[in-house]
Amino acid sequence: MSRHIAIVEDEAAIRDNYADAFRRHGYRVSTYPGRREALEAFAARLPDLVLIDVSLGAEPEGGFELCRELRARAPRLPLIFLTARDSDFDAVSGLRLGADDYLTKDISLPHLLARIAALFRRLEVLGDPAGPQNALQRGKLALDTERLEARWNGADPGLTLTEFWIVHALARHPGHVKNRQQLMEAARVVLDDATITSHVKRIRRKFEALDPAFDAIQTVYGLGYRWRDGAPS
Repeated sequence: MSRHIAIVEDEAAIRDNYADAFRRHGYRVSTYPGRREALEAFAARLPDLVLIDVSLGAEPEGGFELCRELRARAPRLPLIFLTARDSDFDAVSGLRLGADDYLTKDISLPHLLARIAALFRRLEVLGDPAGPQNALQRGKLALDTERLEARWNGADPGLTLTEFWIVHALARHPGHVKNRQQLMEAARVVLDDATITSHVKRIRRKFEALDPAFDAIQTVYGLGYRWRDGAPS
């Protein structure tokens, strides 16, 4: 069955143009002009991926609120902001809310399709059976790279797909510093330094919500981040 993409965009012409393009590439598409309409539809069934504009009609930041609500409901649902708002502040805000990507509407269609396909490739492994070769254990941390599941002392921190791969890149080699470029490559998305920093801050907050003493991710100033070697178990 083809993947289902939902587009939440208040401008009808833009909404329809993207929908037509995605359908030509084999996707099923649903479109919504605003946050309320999207949430009503998603209450019955979630799509496989959601593209969200930041400004939605009378709600200048309705897309941010929609992202927050969807991320609380479905931690691993791929969410992409596709918007004309290109400020660093907006991009960081979107990623802090848990979006997997933040793109501006001047992106080419092939590039957009490639970013969507990359998220779907990561999502596909969720249905694969787990095996011991896919397990990574670091003290209280347990990662399953087939199911894209993370556990901290048995509890799920609710990582997004992007956050999962950042944690995996760090924990795979404890004590080794990973610079921001290496973390971008691990996450399979194109992010700048500020957004990598935002992702790491969000990851820390999620683990700290489960364990206030969490300190396994260390900042190495001027270089990047590392998973603390010998973190307590």
